[in-house]
Amino acid sequence: MFERIDYYAGDPILGLMGKFAQDSNPDKVNLGVGVYYDEDGKMPVLECVKTAEKRIADPVSPRPYLPMAGLPGHRKGCQELLFGKEAQVLKDGLVATIATIGGSGALKVGADFIHQWFPQSKCYVSDPTWGNHIAIFEGSNIEVGKYPYYDQATGGIKFDEMIAFFETLNKNDVILLHPCCHNPTGVDLTQEQWDKVLEVIQQRELIPFMDIAYQGFGNDMDSDAYAIRKAVDMGLPLFVSNSFSKNLSLYGERVGGLSVVCPTADEAERVFGQLTYTVRRIYSSPPSHGGRVVDIVMNDDALHEQWVGEVYAMRDRIKAMRLKLKSVLEAKVPGRSFDYLTAQNGMFSFTGLTPEQVERMKDEFGIYMVSNSRMCVAGLNVNNVDYVANAMAEVLKD
Repeated sequence: MFERIDYYAGDPILGLMGKFAQDSNPDKVNLGVGVYYDEDGKMPVLECVKTAEKRIADPVSPRPYLPMAGLPGHRKGCQELLFGKEAQVLKDGLVATIATIGGSGALKVGADFIHQWFPQSKCYVSDPTWGNHIAIFEGSNIEVGKYPYYDQATGGIKFDEMIAFFETLNKNDVILLHPCCHNPTGVDLTQEQWDKVLEVIQQRELIPFMDIAYQGFGNDMDSDAYAIRKAVDMGLPLFVSNSFSKNLSLYGERVGGLSVVCPTADEAERVFGQLTYTVRRIYSSPPSHGGRVVDIVMNDDALHEQWVGEVYAMRDRIKAMRLKLKSVLEAKVPGRSFDYLTAQNGMFSFTGLTPEQVERMKDEFGIYMVSNSRMCVAGLNVNNVDYVANAMAEVLKD
């Protein structure tokens, strides 16, 4: 019956983690998977989350199905974080928001919605992008292409090429954008560049779909949402998928949201209905526990303030590791600039290593990163950053 079923080679990043687990090197370092680790190399449980979970557990209560769209407080938390607490677009009821199964679930629901209501639309992702972006949209029967983005030669962005490409697209084509902390490169647009991108989107009547999984890890909560809020100010229809996996350290709870900004409140109501119907025919309702944590933390002023402080502490630790790595490499490999390491934002960095050098890092030093040279900077700490820097210097010299 299943003789013609193809083999699945597995996700390359998750497969890399399997190899890391089997490696007997006592000095091995995991810089592959996109997870934040603290100074001791452990995944943290945030203090604000501990407080929220104590409230959930006392008393222990039943676990009913949530509404298809998720808890109202979860949805409100997503909206205020993305658009601002006093945003006029929220007061006017122009945003349809649902809670989702992580950021991936938000992308999937959004992709299914687009395929149903804009069947001629194609989706374009940055070159490179997070690999699952392509798989999710193709899985919703949407044709996916790539737009110019990362410039290997300069470590920057092919901005003029990107704009020229956008100007060739058709009405209602979808552009998938990273508002901050671009995955996998860490190279972000400036606010002036965002203004130009959004201007072209408006002129060409394209559909921006912004995927923000690292809000707070770039500059700050508000600055990281600049592109989203600027698009709203320009009156653009807009899809936004967001995730709490990283900034609440709730990876396994699968907590995210999908927001669609609409021209009128009536359209927002209709979009909301279709989003919930999409949820119903995929997974019926989102997870309860993570949703309740988000509800509590986002809507309690004291816990929210504590959470922002904890996110900024994670952000600052990552920036410190970037600076340390840069300083060691500059000392070990004179004549070569490593400024790109501190110019990049967020958890990830394109290191500039070739696939062969990445393989040497793994085989000779037990340091694991993705073959395209993406490194999760959050995997560095004071105990391993010198070891990693020395290994990088070694492979770069040859």
